[in-house]
Amino acid sequence: MLLSLHVKNLALIEEAEVEFHRGLNILSGETGAGKSILIGSLNLALGEKAPRELLRESADYALVELTFSVENDYQRRQLEALEVYPEEDMVIMSRRITAQRSVGRINSESVSAQRMREVAALLIDIHGQHEHQSLLQKRKHLEILDDYAREELKESKEELARRYREYRALEREMAEAVTDESQRARELSFLEYEIGEIEEAALTLGEDEELEISYRRLNNGKRILEAVGTVHELCAGEAGGADSLISRALRELSAVTAYDKALESLSGQLLDIDSLLNDFNRELSDYEADAEFSEEEFYRVEQRLTEINRLKAKYGDSIEKILAEKEAKKKRYETLKNYEQYLEDLRGRLKEAESRLKALCEEVSAVRRKRAAVLAGQVEKALSDLNFLNVVFQVEFTETADYTIQGRDEAEFLISTNPGEAPKPLGKVASGGELSRIMLALKTILAENDRIATMIFDEIDAGISGRTAQKVAEKLNVIGRTHQVICITHLPQIAAMADHHYLIEKSVVNQATISTIHELDQEESVKELARMIGGVKVTDTVRRSAEEMRDLALSVKKK
Repeated sequence: MLLSLHVKNLALIEEAEVEFHRGLNILSGETGAGKSILIGSLNLALGEKAPRELLRESADYALVELTFSVENDYQRRQLEALEVYPEEDMVIMSRRITAQRSVGRINSESVSAQRMREVAALLIDIHGQHEHQSLLQKRKHLEILDDYAREELKESKEELARRYREYRALEREMAEAVTDESQRARELSFLEYEIGEIEEAALTLGEDEELEISYRRLNNGKRILEAVGTVHELCAGEAGGADSLISRALRELSAVTAYDKALESLSGQLLDIDSLLNDFNRELSDYEADAEFSEEEFYRVEQRLTEINRLKAKYGDSIEKILAEKEAKKKRYETLKNYEQYLEDLRGRLKEAESRLKALCEEVSAVRRKRAAVLAGQVEKALSDLNFLNVVFQVEFTETADYTIQGRDEAEFLISTNPGEAPKPLGKVASGGELSRIMLALKTILAENDRIATMIFDEIDAGISGRTAQKVAEKLNVIGRTHQVICITHLPQIAAMADHHYLIEKSVVNQATISTIHELDQEESVKELARMIGGVKVTDTVRRSAEEMRDLALSVKKK
């Protein structure tokens, strides 16, 4: 459930804090007061794109923060699968926006916009102003049906996607495999040359690294010998080398240790240094005596490295990749040498893959058709509650011309709203207001199926009025008994049904326009209903109508 919304420096909102409650939360206000900004801020916090122009003028940043309570184990398990762990059964999602960037956080941990959208999908369902228009897109219908049948389809659709990719890969291999005899002969000849070239090089793993070390040593041989000679002269030179100086120092110190016991430790340390230096000088002398920097060896190493680097440029940037490429070319060579057998095997694998794919498509289709019948019945019931008096709702299936990652089904929603009239596609018979109600019916059914706690409707009342508006209000009230519903509306019939009524209004403060939102008490709610009924001038008659509408709504809520 959404507990609170905090917005700061977003468009007309300087700062607003709203606490939401269980049941039906209604937001109303005059056109342009900032209702759309409020829904936009919710979308921002849930991972949608953040336009920089939403940042309030003269503000350094904008902030949107949502606090949710997690009240069932199902949601908790789903969140933990996304590595989101509620703290004291709460999840806090926030978005901070500056002119340069935006940062999303969940429980103070920075996350990507994609992760925010994934988490939001478990906590809240937002129906935007124009979302019902998506029902005119036929492809949306299969998406809705699959969402409804998600639990039954999950494993089958995952396997279907895997088998589909496998089938398409074999199809591509078949397309590439069909070559003429002369082309195969040319490829065989070239493969034979490349395999021979790699084998002739007789590469061994790690050889290139050892050669690089040797090359650096040989290439810098003169500099190494000069440095070693200088060090030898400094450490063991006859004219004042370090060894002779330390030996002299040791003699001087030893001569006086008898007079002061404290000097014994220092004398011992100097003796150790003398011993270490003698060992160092011997090893350095041995290195100098054994050092050989042959031009012939340098040339051999250089040539070998050149050959290996040429093969790397041609077949891969490491010896491992060169050898792997050789094995792949050998496999391709054997394939072309036994081409007819390979082609026969490939045809068999492709046929088997298609058979498995076809069986999965049929399995998925059977589940869809079974669930479509149940969905149609639930939609008809929900639509009858929304003032569709003689409605017939059906899901019609057709088969695609070829396999797709979704199978071979195309689904289309058909509806009839008049007795004796055959069901037709939504776009041919449904008005904007009817589409809104159909989407409301679908949303409520899907939300119950998905166990989403919070539903938000932005102007679900588009294109409706009168008795139909009353029916929508009653439906929202019913949904509000099992879900938290937040609804922006212009219709008093819907606003009157509120468990909690909020007013969004615009005002000018210090020559700046700001939007504010606050919860109304019962008297204030009646006053807002009167404004929605009567417009600019609220008469006593209009106010009595608002009170009567509120009383009627309360009587409906008690049923």
